[in-house]
Amino acid sequence: MSDSARQGSSHTAERSEASIGELLGEVSRDFSMLLRQEAELAKAEFREEARSAGTVAAMFGGAALAGLLAVLFLSCALWWGLSNVMDQGWAALIVAVIWALIGSVLLSRARNRMKTIRPLPRTTQTAREIPDAVRGR
Repeated sequence: MSDSARQGSSHTAERSEASIGELLGEVSRDFSMLLRQEAELAKAEFREEARSAGTVAAMFGGAALAGLLAVLFLSCALWWGLSNVMDQGWAALIVAVIWALIGSVLLSRARNRMKTIRPLPRTTQTAREIPDAVRGR
């Protein structure tokens, strides 16, 4: 008989001679180790996703800056274009009123949309149910 076969049969014999308390202790250690490993895996996955989200956020920030500059220069061009037809003061006022209207419409839509947002995600309820499920409730 090979050494590994002897070790396997001796390990099986040791298990059959172990008390229920020892077996339950081993199961609880294994369960604790499994939970720790799952927590470490979740942390690693979260770090990776956070890094990706940070990169995407930086790209959105750059796009927002480029959009802001484009809007600024288009507003100046509109102001100068209107100043060919009327006084510069009135042209600037017209451009400012246009942006005030756009801002008020966006604010109104944002307020309406804000009322539909729930403060906590649904997964928090599921996370609260896990201890009861483990206890068998």
